[in-house]
Amino acid sequence: MEMKDLNKSQLILLALLISFVTSIATGISTVTLMQQAPSSITVPINRIVRQTIEKVVPGEIKTSVQTVVIKEEDLVVDAIAKNQSAIFSLTKEATDDAGKIVEISAGRGLAVASDGTLVADAALVPDKEVYYAKNDSGKFKADFVSTDKGGFSFLKIGASLDEKNKLTFTMPSFGDINKMKAGQKLLVLDQSFTSIIFDGSKEDIKIKVSNPNSGSPVVNLDAEVVGIVLSGDTSFIPISLITGALKPADKPVEAPKIP
Repeated sequence: MEMKDLNKSQLILLALLISFVTSIATGISTVTLMQQAPSSITVPINRIVRQTIEKVVPGEIKTSVQTVVIKEEDLVVDAIAKNQSAIFSLTKEATDDAGKIVEISAGRGLAVASDGTLVADAALVPDKEVYYAKNDSGKFKADFVSTDKGGFSFLKIGASLDEKNKLTFTMPSFGDINKMKAGQKLLVLDQSFTSIIFDGSKEDIKIKVSNPNSGSPVVNLDAEVVGIVLSGDTSFIPISLITGALKPADKPVEAPKIP
């Protein structure tokens, strides 16, 4: 049968057959030549082929989302740890019934300045007496500075009772009670670490504490001190009132804000 006797369908099938045979022959020839060619030729060709394939079939991009769950108890533990060293147990000398000098509790003191200034309950630290302040770094003398009409007093940590002890404490971060919302939790860092739910009343926060716990800081779950608690009727003193009563030289220096 001659070519002119073929119909249209037969011509298409013949063309496909010739193309198939040609592609097989081309592939065999290419592989043979690549195997025989030096590396200086095959390496660039393989690189071009690989880059072409990567562009045509891009690699699968995998994305993952990791959910971090922060438990409330972790926030409580963090708030205690960040403020623990800034809280001091206060004592003062007194005379007992037998006329002997003894130490009695004067509540707790909170560091409010890097020079060792402490704030305490004025009902327990009313004037110049012999005071002592103790935290994990040791026991130190504490000198009376002043009393504020807001119901709190300032002491300044002095010499250590043991030359081996060196005063160390971390300055707490201060927060604003006015920024808190009803339902948020407050922590009283007394000896038992009491927690309360803020009811939204910023002017009349009542927290009951015993004399040994008077002066304990009140913190939010961001570990910021928002005030201290007293044993009297005043109960809660905002930290802004305390820092505002410090002398200019004693006021804590805030880090500059980055715009």
